[in-house]
Amino acid sequence: MENQKVRFLEISELERERALQKKSYLECLRLPAMSAGVYVLAAGSRDPQSPHKQDEMYYVIRGRARMRAGSEDQLVKGGSLIFVAAEVEHRFYDIEEELTVLVFFAPAEEA
Repeated sequence: MENQKVRFLEISELERERALQKKSYLECLRLPAMSAGVYVLAAGSRDPQSPHKQDEMYYVIRGRARMRAGSEDQLVKGGSLIFVAAEVEHRFYDIEEELTVLVFFAPAEEA
């Protein structure tokens, strides 16, 4: 990632690269203060996440599922924005439609 001062990204290109790499998560930005990526979960799949050491923000681009974070549980769909503090147990479940999510970690997720 040559220029870390300015990056223009296209979701469609990130999704294509993620699919080519056959990964559920593709990191697209890494700076000391934050990292970001695209996370995709197929309908009916299981979210294998465990708590992170960083605060997290999720923006659901499309799809439909439920998310449990700590003692909270809610339906999420395209347009949902979710904040999860560091170390809080959380995961998507009951994934009804393929879920495509932008994920932001602050500070950067440990590699």
